[in-house]
Amino acid sequence: MEVGGGSAGGEQESVQKQVPEEQWPSQKEEEREEEDQKRREELEKHRRQLCTEFASIASTDAAVAQCYLAENDWEMQRALNSYFESPVDEQYVERMPQALPAAEAIVDLTDSPNASSRAEKEEGLGLQEDDSTFSLITWNIDGLSSSNLQERARGVCSYLALYCPDVVFLQEVIPSYLNYLQKRAVSYTIIPVLMCGTAGSRTDMATVSGSEVCFMTSHLESTKSHTGERLKQLNLVLKKISEIPASTTVIFGGDTNLRDQEVVKLGGLPSNILDIWEFLGKPEHCHYTWDTSQNTNLNAPYKCKLRFDRLLLRAASAGGQIIPQSLDLIGLEKLDCGEFPSDHWGLLCNFDVVL
Repeated sequence: MEVGGGSAGGEQESVQKQVPEEQWPSQKEEEREEEDQKRREELEKHRRQLCTEFASIASTDAAVAQCYLAENDWEMQRALNSYFESPVDEQYVERMPQALPAAEAIVDLTDSPNASSRAEKEEGLGLQEDDSTFSLITWNIDGLSSSNLQERARGVCSYLALYCPDVVFLQEVIPSYLNYLQKRAVSYTIIPVLMCGTAGSRTDMATVSGSEVCFMTSHLESTKSHTGERLKQLNLVLKKISEIPASTTVIFGGDTNLRDQEVVKLGGLPSNILDIWEFLGKPEHCHYTWDTSQNTNLNAPYKCKLRFDRLLLRAASAGGQIIPQSLDLIGLEKLDCGEFPSDHWGLLCNFDVVL
């Protein structure tokens, strides 16, 4: 009995020893998973820090920072070099801006076939002087989104080629997008605008059928919570317009991010400055330039319609007059990639010049 008992006890002891041995692999796997999870969390934390540092150095946002870092194996110096010194063909090197963060751009689509118009362009935008009409596009092209960026850039260029506007205001133009424009839009005079917070805007002079015109563009602060800063920026724009000689027509356009009630809160626009959409009778077909019910680029779970993109006009006190004739939305067709060229619709405005 003792032997039998000892044998049974031995078998029980043997089984007891085997149970933890059978559990060891799962315990080790759990430990490995915990270690892997810890490493992933540390890596994500490190990459978030890199994005923050990159955004601070380059004066851009975290989304752009992540795009450039990911494309350069998360090596900070390589990513910064790629951002600030994006390669272009030799024929474009002379026109490539140095150390340019996300920028606005004014694009003059008029060729300069002779010396006189070329000389005009050295002072500002050289528009054709013999035309009694001209057109302008303003468009936030959403260069900050890396989703299908090249396909969307091609789409924007296709619209510019289709409508052949004389002047183009573009917002959210990052360096790689600017390089693409310089390669595709070789007949354009592209003037980058460095955005420096509240002070980010661009003013250029041109002569249209003998009349002086000042073209201005900017990109005001976004989101509903930044209404105070946005109104400060709008006041700066209006102040800048007031400083332009009264004999000069002023056309301002861009992504203002304005809500109608904000303009009311400001007391409305000055009496000598008109909102072109309102001047044309508030046409419903071009009311909303940011419409998540129709534009699916953001895959937004909410439906929102706003008139973020606007054009303002201050007429010259005397002489030739610039009269808005029509306003239309562009960029309404989806591209082959399944996205629209931008999350904003562009605005195409046609003007008459009355001497």
